[in-house]
Amino acid sequence: MSTFSVDKLVGYSVFPLFIRDEAVLLQVLFRSDDYWVIEKPAGMSFHAESEGMGVMQSLANSYPDCTFYPVHRLDKMTSGLLIVACHADAAAVFGKMFEKHEMEKRYLALSSKKPRKKQGTIAGGMAPSRRGQWKLTNEKENLAITQFFSLSFQGNRVFLVRPLTGKTHQIRVALKSLGSPILGDLRYGGEEADRGYLHAYSLQFNWQGEVMHFVSSPSFGVHFSPELCAFVSAQLDESLLKWPSRK
Repeated sequence: MSTFSVDKLVGYSVFPLFIRDEAVLLQVLFRSDDYWVIEKPAGMSFHAESEGMGVMQSLANSYPDCTFYPVHRLDKMTSGLLIVACHADAAAVFGKMFEKHEMEKRYLALSSKKPRKKQGTIAGGMAPSRRGQWKLTNEKENLAITQFFSLSFQGNRVFLVRPLTGKTHQIRVALKSLGSPILGDLRYGGEEADRGYLHAYSLQFNWQGEVMHFVSSPSFGVHFSPELCAFVSAQLDESLLKWPSRK
């Protein structure tokens, strides 16, 4: 298995972007002929909006000789690992992998509120609600399944989240249903903060017979501190956890 960590990686590309007149760095963590792995900053949209360039436009402008194909997305407030394909065939392969849930994804989230349970699985249908929100239902249509572990850290609750499906706002809705909306996620009742505290932390998948594993610790945000990252590495190590079966 090949493991890549942004904390240990050497020689990745960084170029400046601007969101609402503030400079941000979009990091290219891994390149191959088939795909790149980048780190999306919090506050950047996937596609261009009126206040600034999105991820895809920024990549196209910075690398005009390259062609990029989106294969999955992150919400505007969410930072972390994102894959872009370099040609249509790779995009199709990734599309099938995501459709078959063959991508192992982990997210880190913080909440200022204690959950109703410390670990478990949240399952339910996702349905549109008011003001651009989504809600969980008791139906199986548009089913979302989210697994999590959580621990207390310096007055907040830290969650390691494993989504088994990829629905819009899935993690945000799941944590709200536990009584622990994400810190900074005002849309879903989270306490006000300097950012929305949701980060795409880890990606693992099989590419052409090789298991690829990418890990990126969050670096932006008052509460995403080095101490928190060390705590997560020590206390939420995958070798110490036993995730429930996918079935």
